[in-house]
Amino acid sequence: MPVQNWMTTDVVSVTPETSLLKVGKLMKDHHVRRLPVLDDKGRVVGIISDRDVRDASPSKATTLDMYEMHYLLAELKAKNIMTANPMTVKPSDTVEQAALIMLDNKIGGLPVVEDNGKLVGIISDHDVFKALVDITGARLGGLQFAVELPDLPGTARPLFDLLRVHNARLLSVLTVSNEDGNRHIFIRVRDLKNAAAENTLMEEVAKLGRVLYCIRQNA
Repeated sequence: MPVQNWMTTDVVSVTPETSLLKVGKLMKDHHVRRLPVLDDKGRVVGIISDRDVRDASPSKATTLDMYEMHYLLAELKAKNIMTANPMTVKPSDTVEQAALIMLDNKIGGLPVVEDNGKLVGIISDHDVFKALVDITGARLGGLQFAVELPDLPGTARPLFDLLRVHNARLLSVLTVSNEDGNRHIFIRVRDLKNAAAENTLMEEVAKLGRVLYCIRQNA
């Protein structure tokens, strides 16, 4: 799943000279939590999060009067509060790579840049959630189950043969290997013709490996 298929391309951005006042207004008006900071050639030089804006803004307990506060917000620039040289990904990188970077570094979004550093999009944790919902077929409902099999070549084939015999239409398949030498296979299929058919399928699946769970989900 390349990032370019899931990123947001209509990105709101600012320059290093954009005032804190305008940065905050852009975030509020466009309902975004981060803004890339671009130089005059469209290259990413920084990023500003809503937390950066909150931390730089005067406290509600400030002794500044309204005019002093507006002056401070107008004078403080994006370059003063941004994270310089932020982590980025390329359009050809995978969503999984982007998710790993965000998870490991506790950040909620990444600018997407071309080789020359120019911004082409942004991918956020929200985009990753959308990708997860899509690849798992969660919106389609159906019958989802997980089975544990030995992590050896060919062990999954009888399972897929069984699904074919029962005319079970696959919606998604995910697999995770474990340190104990087994792997968990997560499968979602469209609802079978009735509950009895589903029960029969799961009884036969249980003969191939340990069933971890089975859930019927409405679309």
